[in-house]
Amino acid sequence: MFSSRFEPAQAVGCAYEQLRPQQAAALAGLFAAFEIYEPSTAPLRRIEAIGKTPEECIRELAARGLDPRRYEIRRLKPPF
Repeated sequence: MFSSRFEPAQAVGCAYEQLRPQQAAALAGLFAAFEIYEPSTAPLRRIEAIGKTPEECIRELAARGLDPRRYEIRRLKPPF
């Protein structure tokens, strides 16, 4: 899934809950965008954008043609 050198952009498309502890730790302090799901459709939430600021996440979502209003952006914490 990931190369030996982990880059935060590699987490896009992955469910945060399924990252290895070292990978999640590498994302600590960054912001990630997660699609807002309805209760009836609550699969694992995948990271759709990642950046140092919420604005970076919004720009990345928009560049991919995604509506940023449909995403929750939150700062990631260390896994432990």
